[in-house]
Amino acid sequence: MTLSPGVRYMLLATFLFACMNVLVKLISHIPAVEAVFFRSLISLVMSYSVLRVQKVNMWGNNRKWLVARGAFGAVALVLYFTLLQNIPLATAITLQFLSPIATAILGMLLLREKVWTLQWFFFLITFIGMLVISGFEARMEPVHLLMGIIAAGGSGMAYTIIRKLNHSEHPLVIVLYFPLVTLPVTGILSAFEWVQPQGWDWLVLLGIGVLTQFAQYFMTKSYQAEEVSKVANLNYLSIIYALLFGFFFFGETFNILTYVGMVLVIAGVILNVWYKQKKQKENQPKRESVV
Repeated sequence: MTLSPGVRYMLLATFLFACMNVLVKLISHIPAVEAVFFRSLISLVMSYSVLRVQKVNMWGNNRKWLVARGAFGAVALVLYFTLLQNIPLATAITLQFLSPIATAILGMLLLREKVWTLQWFFFLITFIGMLVISGFEARMEPVHLLMGIIAAGGSGMAYTIIRKLNHSEHPLVIVLYFPLVTLPVTGILSAFEWVQPQGWDWLVLLGIGVLTQFAQYFMTKSYQAEEVSKVANLNYLSIIYALLFGFFFFGETFNILTYVGMVLVIAGVILNVWYKQKKQKENQPKRESVV
């Protein structure tokens, strides 16, 4: 079977993100804020270099929203890295799956996007799954659940702002504002609890930045090459990678009820995405007929 370019790009992006997650967990002795600092530094250099070559104005047109996107993304990433370092890989990934729900709700509130009644039922399934995980996964404390919800909210707000800026800003300008915001903030915070990287730590930190940058690039290429509905669900392969990598690299296993909770979370998110795409397709001819 021959895979389309968009599917290949997304499979590669998902795998690169999964490898990045492993590297973040490997340097659990380095504070998450410091890891984000190095990740942002590498992203800044790579993004700025490409923008200079393409002769694109790096400051953009909507600086207020660009700064807001960077700020919300920074909060989300610091919390996500903290979760990766303190709880099992698969649990952290599952918490991150709350971000599509946050994006849908924020899109309704800020962009006047439609949320259908049945979607709220799918949201409920996801939250029940999170409650099951938090109740039966002994390595995840209530504070981790709260961090996951806040991180998902930050990611959701960042994605919502990206949609708002989609037609007015160059994609790399949007990417660039993330390190522009995070570098000074994480640099100051890291100074208070700086842990000097030693030996292989430097290579791991470099790998985190490079893997993330290329993963974002291939994910963008995927969305440009295919319909979102065809490739978006491939993101959920990350839970499979997390379970496998967590088991082989860190000896992570779960009780049956934790697996049940993960299934509920993934089912709720996938059903929500599927139903929204279905309703949008049903309504598309109606809008065209009116025009």
